[in-house]
Amino acid sequence: MTETPTLGSDRDGRRTALTVVAGIVLVNVVGAAPAVLSGPGSAWFRALAKPAIYPPPWLFGVVWTLLFTLMGTAVALVWLADGRGGEQRTGWSARRVALALFAGQMVLNVAWTPAFFAAENLLAGLVVIVALWPAVLATILAFDRVDRRAALLLVPYLAWVTFAAVLNYQFWRLN
Repeated sequence: MTETPTLGSDRDGRRTALTVVAGIVLVNVVGAAPAVLSGPGSAWFRALAKPAIYPPPWLFGVVWTLLFTLMGTAVALVWLADGRGGEQRTGWSARRVALALFAGQMVLNVAWTPAFFAAENLLAGLVVIVALWPAVLATILAFDRVDRRAALLLVPYLAWVTFAAVLNYQFWRLN
């Protein structure tokens, strides 16, 4: 496991800060886009029976903004890592594997909203989120090989995906 090197100059500090800000903005924009295009405001969703564990609707925006911010920080830390995370036989560094896994889980994350809301398909949403869970876990494990702090920043995300999967299942069961 490698860590982001200690920053010795103002230039390094600016680069780190800009990379973290860029990671946060990028992950928030990519992550929020599907909800803006097809979110929970539809008549179809409002008509569904809600599970007892369904939180207040406003909480989703707060939680996802926080999670996307943690995810953006985590991916920036991995991006900034010095790349000494051990070469694999394929020649891929641990850092590259971690970034590829992050991109893959992000695709699944983004796919959930259209599957659930736009397609109005509770089962499709459940299939996507069940696939997302091990993808997030694999990303955490890969991030840990590069920067432990980045891996720890993704743990709340895994917890929320776990809750969201149970919630999605409850929606499917009730409707």
